[in-house]
Amino acid sequence: MILCMRLVYLLFLLFVSSVGMQAQDFSVSPLSDSLFVRMQGKSYPKGCTVARNDLRHVKVLHVDAQGTVHKGELVCNKAIAQDLVDIFRQLYQARYPIEKIRLIDDYEADDEQSMRDNNTSSFCYRTVSGTKKLSKHAMGMAIDINTRYNPWVRKGADGRQLISPSNGIPYADRRKSYPYKIVKGDLLYRLFIQHGFKWGGNWRSMKDYQHFEK
Repeated sequence: MILCMRLVYLLFLLFVSSVGMQAQDFSVSPLSDSLFVRMQGKSYPKGCTVARNDLRHVKVLHVDAQGTVHKGELVCNKAIAQDLVDIFRQLYQARYPIEKIRLIDDYEADDEQSMRDNNTSSFCYRTVSGTKKLSKHAMGMAIDINTRYNPWVRKGADGRQLISPSNGIPYADRRKSYPYKIVKGDLLYRLFIQHGFKWGGNWRSMKDYQHFEK
């Protein structure tokens, strides 16, 4: 009887410990001074019109295609911060593979570099490529996921495909099977749609398979 009670108590302690760990690893917080300094001149350039207080620092756990657990972080708008925490927690529990979630500032806020490394990120104050219009990323209201394997694809005026990132060309053919591929109807897609996001893979004039936005 005593042994049984001790076992129950140990299981209880393990449960409490795991809950505490999860609460710390999936979190939303205002931007710290040190983080804001890291962003200066990069994702938060001079002249950025988004208020610091409108942004949040999100921390999550994620699992890569080999099953290795990683700690990830990103900056996004406070309006979608809790959505992302809830979504990434469920993806982690389901072992849905996401290779990297790093601040785009680690790539000098260079979107091409970040995408080539298959990085997942959200806030970056920039315009839509080839235009003067601010991207949804500039507001922190969009996220790009597993970017190398889910490229941006558009047909040019000459009929040729334009693909970004440049090393994502093999993955523009969505008929093939490969790691980190986002498919309409899969768990990641369903969770983002349930939380009110729109998927770039559903667009008509172009396809942005990595992209979800509100």
